[in-house]
Amino acid sequence: MDERGALAFVADLVEAAGDDAAVLGETVVTIDMLHETTDFPAGTTRYTAGWRSVGASLSDVAAMGAAATGAVAVYGAPTFEAADLEAFVDGAIDVCEATDAAYVGGDLDEHAEFTVATTAVGETASPVGRDGASPGEVVAVTGALGRSAAALDAFEAGATARANELFRFTPRVRAGVALGAHATAMMDSSDGLARSLHQLSTASEVGFAVSGASIPIHADLTGPDRLARATTVGEDFELVCTLPSTAVDAARDAVDVPLSVIGDVVEDGVALDGDALPDEGYTHGR
Repeated sequence: MDERGALAFVADLVEAAGDDAAVLGETVVTIDMLHETTDFPAGTTRYTAGWRSVGASLSDVAAMGAAATGAVAVYGAPTFEAADLEAFVDGAIDVCEATDAAYVGGDLDEHAEFTVATTAVGETASPVGRDGASPGEVVAVTGALGRSAAALDAFEAGATARANELFRFTPRVRAGVALGAHATAMMDSSDGLARSLHQLSTASEVGFAVSGASIPIHADLTGPDRLARATTVGEDFELVCTLPSTAVDAARDAVDVPLSVIGDVVEDGVALDGDALPDEGYTHGR
């Protein structure tokens, strides 16, 4: 089975599974694993790898509406090079500082392939899950989608400096905390907007009617298929949330990044410009 099948299988075994992070009292905790062959294209620096790996877990904390407090990482590689380790840790520290969290260490392990496992912890008295959306609300996203797709294009074109810049996204922790006071359901877009909408649809037992013209697309992503790639490539780590329409203005005033309303919460189905939007996105193990 692929990642989605495995997650569904585990969800039947673990009652608390299903959101971006686990909730223990007022603490949220999440864990991620990234691999060189699937997550770090040729040309990815160790600094970017440290930033992006830890950032992926911080993004899960953001999706719960929690303030990030700290993160750790396991660094696995065939050999340990001082320059690589220093660059990785610098990246991990800097992304934590960008979200007012602390990077507090981790572990090292010899591994045949460069692999990173990260854990992030946050705090909130009122976590936002995926299951609170209701018909009549709106669905919105932070920032712009397609950043990682543009980065992949830059890596392929040999523009590694720009590709690394694009890969170093800022986790939306501050925006997540601000949206926590208004959002009824929320998750990050790590698997792509299309898949996120389907996941929210399943969790909340609702549907979505989205407008392609309303979806914000990163300026670096070009080409005739930019909308399709912006909604399916994933790994953008923006927040996807539902809100009462009356809360949109207050939410926009509260967040530190653009917040775009892209459609409505409806009774069922997931549609883009009136046509069914397939459940396509990033999946490990396929």
